[in-house]
Amino acid sequence: MTLKAQILDDVKSAMRARDQKRLTALRLITAAIKQLEVDKRIEVDDQMVLAVLDKMVKQRRDSLEQYESAGRDDLAAQEKFELDLITAYLPEALSDDAVAALIRQAIADTGADNIRDMGAVMNKLRAEVQGRADMKAVSSAVKAQLGA
Repeated sequence: MTLKAQILDDVKSAMRARDQKRLTALRLITAAIKQLEVDKRIEVDDQMVLAVLDKMVKQRRDSLEQYESAGRDDLAAQEKFELDLITAYLPEALSDDAVAALIRQAIADTGADNIRDMGAVMNKLRAEVQGRADMKAVSSAVKAQLGA
C-alpha cells in the first residue's frame, strides 16, 4: 500500500471513529498532497509524499517553538498532536553515523572534491535520506565534508 493510500485509509478510519481531532490533522495532510498534485498536474509517488510530510514536520516544529515561547499552550498542544501524527507516517530516522556514511558514499560516487559539487551530492542523497533525516543538517554536514 502506498503512503498516500495509507493516509486516505486513515482518514476513512478517523471518520468512522468520529475522531474529529485526528480527522482534521489528516485532512491537512491530504490537502497538502492534493495541492502538489494540482499544481504540478501529476500523481504523486511515495517520495513526493515524504517530501510533503517533511515540509509539514518542519512547519510544525517552527510553529511549536513559537507557540511555546509565546506561552500559548493550547496552540502548542495542537501543533504537537499534528507533529506526532505526521511523523508517524515518516520512515524511521537515520542515526548520525548512518547519515555520515551515506554522505561519504555519495561524495565518493559523485567524485565530489569541492563545494561546487555540493548540488550533485545533495541530489544523490535526497532519495535516500528524505523524511529520514533533517535535510538542513545533511546539507551542513555535506558542506563540512567538502571543506566549505
